[in-house]
Amino acid sequence: MNNEKMTVLVVDDATENIDVIVGLLKQQYKVKASTNGIKALKIINSKPPDLVLLDIMMPEMDGYEVIKAMKQNPATSDIPVIFLTGKSEASDETTGFELGAVDYISKPFNPSVVKARVQTHLDLVRQRRKTEILLASILPEKVINDLKIIGSSKPDVFDNVSVLFSDFINFTDMSALLTPDILIKELSDIFTAFDNIMEKNSCERIKTIGDAYLSVCGMPEPNEKHAFNLVNAAKEMIEFLNNKNSSADIIWKCRIGIHSGPVVGGIVGIKKYLYDIFGDTVNTASRIEGASQSMKISISETTYNLIADSIPCTPRGPIPLKGKGEIALYFVNP
Repeated sequence: MNNEKMTVLVVDDATENIDVIVGLLKQQYKVKASTNGIKALKIINSKPPDLVLLDIMMPEMDGYEVIKAMKQNPATSDIPVIFLTGKSEASDETTGFELGAVDYISKPFNPSVVKARVQTHLDLVRQRRKTEILLASILPEKVINDLKIIGSSKPDVFDNVSVLFSDFINFTDMSALLTPDILIKELSDIFTAFDNIMEKNSCERIKTIGDAYLSVCGMPEPNEKHAFNLVNAAKEMIEFLNNKNSSADIIWKCRIGIHSGPVVGGIVGIKKYLYDIFGDTVNTASRIEGASQSMKISISETTYNLIADSIPCTPRGPIPLKGKGEIALYFVNP
């Protein structure tokens, strides 16, 4: 994360209280202020702050109503709210926590306590965002949202998906010649580039296994151009490797296979989440990749029929695939 200051919104109908809080926090944070709940919600909805310090007793719209509105909006429901208020009864504090506040400070407040509580909850926000970035690198956004909202994510069937497998020619021999740190760095650099290519083409990397790279298009969000996008991504993968090999000491050559059809996708495991895909489409794509050739993209007839009008291909004829018999395959033209 960058070093940009985090934003705190102070909501209080007493300007003198706002002045004190602003003076207390402005050196460490960007501090915005509002004197009523209605204006505060407009600020929160237009440019969400990282934390809200919220009074309860305000005209027109009190603090309880503000936090209720925030929690009903998915875009603002995760913003931490600290009640900073003159209502000091235990029942008031209980109500505040029941509505979703992360902390409760009674007036008159101790400045050092306010600073410490604000820092604690903003540190938690930073940690949560780091976790979300990590999750986004291993799980699709829809699955992450399901886990947040209902605590689980059921497997889904996706009818129109294209699946890509790739691996590197002579990887076992190359890995024996390279030191572990160089091997990992090379794979990391290549797979990072592949990931960027997938993102650019609205595709999704599912996982890597050693030198194997598995990606899809058309799930978890449907995409009618799934075959076109994934084949274009495959062509860019080849182009990237050609450019890299032209000026590198270590030469990497891959082969790629693509097939289209229905796929089942879901989380595997309980303690360690892994999003994976299953089905005959996945198995066939893997077999097609195994039957491909160095720096070439082989596709099934199913995929070919989806892209034939826009991407030139060359028929390979029926090719025997393990467990599949003979299947018509095509090379995507360079």
